[in-house]
Amino acid sequence: MSNAMVAMLPHLLAGLNLLGVLLLLPAYWAIRSGHRGRHQWLMVMALVVGLVFLLLYLTYHWIVGHVPFTGQGWIRIVYFSLLAAHVLMALVTAIMVPMTALRALGNHWEKHVAIARRTLPLWLFVCISGLVVYVMAFFLYPPPVT
Repeated sequence: MSNAMVAMLPHLLAGLNLLGVLLLLPAYWAIRSGHRGRHQWLMVMALVVGLVFLLLYLTYHWIVGHVPFTGQGWIRIVYFSLLAAHVLMALVTAIMVPMTALRALGNHWEKHVAIARRTLPLWLFVCISGLVVYVMAFFLYPPPVT
């Protein structure tokens, strides 16, 4: 993978996070208004986006490794607190999303709904906090140019 492609990955990952939000919210609204087919289609797309995100995220950090945060002072506490919550919830979400999807695929609707009510807010938090981390790490306090 070229250096230019690697440099574009954080921006692509942020775009995938935004796309995740733009799929999850309409999927929620669709199921709440009785549009099950639309909900299913949007959720399949959200799952694909999430999987692509995960694969590209792992690829990026395998190639680049650690990206230093250049902010100083109190903002470091804010950034690393948010990052810690983001990473922890991303791990939880990475377990809950497949469980939620498998319950839907198995037509276990009561179990699906029960876990989906917890999965959706966590998944949205992960997507949105990922965007905030991205803005902080790449725009407000950009990494040193190499």
